[in-house]
Amino acid sequence: MSGEPQSDCLFCKIVAGEIPATVVRQNERTVAFRDISPQAPTHVLVIPRAHYPNAAALAAAEPALAAELLVEAGEVAADEKIDGAGYRLIFNTGAGAGQTVFHAHVHVLGGTPMREGLV
Repeated sequence: MSGEPQSDCLFCKIVAGEIPATVVRQNERTVAFRDISPQAPTHVLVIPRAHYPNAAALAAAEPALAAELLVEAGEVAADEKIDGAGYRLIFNTGAGAGQTVFHAHVHVLGGTPMREGLV
């Protein structure tokens, strides 16, 4: 069920503290942590604590929480000092788009000039 933790979800397990992650920011509704396979010098994932399978499902069910992910992504960029030079935000929605963990998340990438085709 959307919004409820899923026992087979990697990101739900990170939220629950069952799997370690390098957390860089968190609040009562979101968690931001470093990607274990970074595609840029800064590569942080921002996720809702509530489980939604993808960005579209999250936006449909809780638009304010979807907006909060974007706010937190901007805060991550500021904390990582990549906001001045620019950064990329990516939501992959569905396997065909490259989504591999089916828990809504946004990638924050920066620290190097972005090029076409990155992530």
